[in-house]
This record gives sequence, C-alpha cells and structure tokens, in this order.
Amino acid sequence: MNTNDLIRLGVPPGEATRRGIDFIARYVLKGLDKSKLAEEVEAVARHPDSYVEDPLRGEFAKAVLRAGGPLRAAPAAWRQWGQGLEPEAVNQMARACQLPIAVAGALMPDAHVGYGLPIGGVLATEGAVAPYAVGVDIACRMKMTALDLPVRDLERRRDRLTAAIEKETRFGIGAAFDHRREHEVMDEDWTVSPVTRAHRDRAWGQLGTSGSGNHFVEFGIFTLQERIRGVDPGEYVALLSHSGSRGTGAEVCRHYSQRAMARHPELSKEHRHLAWLEIDSPEGIEYWAAMELMGRYAAANHALIHRHIARRLGLEILLDIENHHNFAWRERHVIDGAERDVIVHRKGATPAGRDMLGIIPGSMATPGFLVRGKGNPASLESASHGAGRVMSRSKALETFEWEKVARVLRERGVHLISAGLDEAPMVYKDIHQVMAAQGDLVEIVGQFEPKLVKMAPHGEAPEG
Repeated sequence: MNTNDLIRLGVPPGEATRRGIDFIARYVLKGLDKSKLAEEVEAVARHPDSYVEDPLRGEFAKAVLRAGGPLRAAPAAWRQWGQGLEPEAVNQMARACQLPIAVAGALMPDAHVGYGLPIGGVLATEGAVAPYAVGVDIACRMKMTALDLPVRDLERRRDRLTAAIEKETRFGIGAAFDHRREHEVMDEDWTVSPVTRAHRDRAWGQLGTSGSGNHFVEFGIFTLQERIRGVDPGEYVALLSHSGSRGTGAEVCRHYSQRAMARHPELSKEHRHLAWLEIDSPEGIEYWAAMELMGRYAAANHALIHRHIARRLGLEILLDIENHHNFAWRERHVIDGAERDVIVHRKGATPAGRDMLGIIPGSMATPGFLVRGKGNPASLESASHGAGRVMSRSKALETFEWEKVARVLRERGVHLISAGLDEAPMVYKDIHQVMAAQGDLVEIVGQFEPKLVKMAPHGEAPEG
C-alpha cells in the first residue's frame, strides 16, 4: 500500500500520509491481518477522533486531524470569564474549539468579535498554529516604565512631556521616521521568511513608531502597592505604550493566513479564518520564525520609544515591565488529566503564569493595572488584555462628538494630545468590572492613571 492508496482511502496528503505509511509498517511488523489493512486505514481517515489515544494508530489519527479531518464530534473543553459577552464572540470561541487541532480554550472577560478567534480568545492546539488566532498585529504588546520625575512635575512640565512624545514616536498607518532609528533587531536574520525579507526596509523605517487604532503612548501616575524589582511602593510618573509589529507584522499574518486557507479548502465559511499550518511543515516553520522575529521587532519598537523619550527629558528609568498579548507560545499544560505539549494562542490575552507580571490597560480616561498572574490552569494561564470594546469604530464615530468626550476627559484630569472619536472612553467596558471578573486569574499590584495621552489622530481632537 502506497501514498496514492492512502489518499484514495481518504487520508489527506502530506504529514497524514507519511504517518499512515508509518502506521502500515508497524501494523505489518506486529503480524496483524493484512487483509484488513485498507479497512483499518479508512477507519482512521474517517473517524480520527476515535483513535487519538490508540497506541498503534494514535499518531496517524492526530496527523489526519491536523491535516483537516472532520470537526471534532464534541468541542474541546473551554471556559468563559465574565458575563454579558457578545454572543458572536462566544460563538467564535465555541467554533474554534471544534477544530480538529483544538485541545482546550478560554475566553477572557474583555472578549469581543475578531477574525476567526475572538479578541480575548485563548486556544491551545496540538501540532499546528493558526495565524489568525495569533492576530493581524503580531506581538502587539504593552510596556511601562516608571521614571524619576516628581509627580508634581507631571502637570508643570506638560509641554515638555508632550513635545517628547511628539518628537520621539510617530502615529498613523504607514507612519515612519525620516531618519531611521537604530536597534540590534535589524541585524537579525530577516530571511527566515520571504515576507520579512521583502519588508525589512519598510520595517526599519517604522522602527520606533506606534501605528494607529487603539495604540497609544501616554504619561500617567503609577501607584505601586508593593516592592517590585527593587522599586519601593509609592507614586511615580510612568510612561505607558501599546503597539505591535506595524505593517510588516500585518503582512506576515496576511501571507500565512492565505497559505493556511489554501491548505484547508474543506473549512466552512465560519471556520475559514481559523485555518492552520502544521507546525513542522515548511510553511509552519517559516511562519513561526517570522512570528518570533516580529515579537522581537515589536519589543524593539517599545524599547526605542521609552529610551528616546526618557533620554530627551533627561530622566532615569526606575522600573521596566512589558508583555505580548497577540502571540503563540509552545507550552506544557495538563489537559484531560495528562500533561501535553501544546501551542497556546493568546489573541488579545495576557500571559498570566504564576508570579508573571503583566499590564492590563483600561482606556484613555480609566486606569490600567500592573498584575501578577496566578497561573490558573483553567484559563491556560491567561488573563484579559484590556477592557474590551462595547461599540464598533463606525458606531462610535456616529454616536459621539468631541464636546462630550472633552468633558469626560476634563473631569478625569486627562489632557489629550490627539486621538480619534473611535477611541473615546465610552466605547470600552468598565475596566473595574473586567478586573473583578478575573480575580482568580491575576492579582493587582499597581495602578496607572493616564494623564497625558497621544493616539493616532482621526479627525480633529479638542485642545486642552
């Protein structure tokens, strides 16, 4: 029996046929009935879920599932945090857990609808990575630095702080520096993928920039509740940033999502954006290398923003904390009572392993939080990545006027340098309710109150 025979019996080409050949060899070696071999192969091809724990057939069955076998008869177990989530976001999470590659999931309290996997969705898979389950903005992340600026100077030196933000980063789609910033990330191997190779020059031009949408750079008052990394409890002026891997990361997502969809034409419209790449396939290896490079690139963007702003102001960085929230990690988790090596996708979710520090922002007028993870296995050691939207961008632009938004900002003591109405504080959930819903996932160890906020301008923001 050869590869073509396997394909005729319903085995998907590629890894599944290779595993099928291995299974045949082992079957014959055990001296089992060869006349039933075709029947055995067809049974695994048709019902792989039934054989994943079988010592002889298990690896073959898993390969069939990863290659796009039928959806799971029962979804992988998953759990939701928070009430009143968008029904379609919940449906998206449930659909993701139907995938043959899915082994566990979790939905965070800030969840809302995304492409394929909802924002706030966490998905553990076996042997495969789904580009859209990582997200378009690969390695979107948070970074906060506490600075040696007296809190009383935050308002007194507002003009200088504003100028520092304006000079040392750029906002908007395609934003770039005329004179490129320098960082060792550009000395890395950008040939790991044809996409990163083609877009290296573009990435270098955008190095140190912040992008658009909900990305921001802001000064605020950070209250630390306990001693962290040698810094004592107290009030500090802090710089907080949120952005990712810019245009190059988006191109990586687009390219490999298209490749994944081409490999899985059998997926329904509802599952299409959850198409995956086998982690040991040539394209899976390329995507993973590109994703990790985008992670280092996004970290470099934040490092340059904070370094240049602090240097322009002549300030020392006292505390430095950061984390990704659009990424995939190779991790080991107990699933169905057994330890398994899995790929954990966190799309708009913060890693929250035991004692791990992370940052969960609110909005331009509500607090963000420094948190310590509790390592809850039910959430795959994850937490929310923010407050979560309750209103689409188009609806926000139809609903709000700057006069109303400006009034809210004045009441909260926030000075807005620039932003779009689609990022008004009212488009977000109550961050305090979101934090209360995940008390078993993280503990709060610090609070950040935004005071001077810069986002990409869309339309005309109010002055003052």
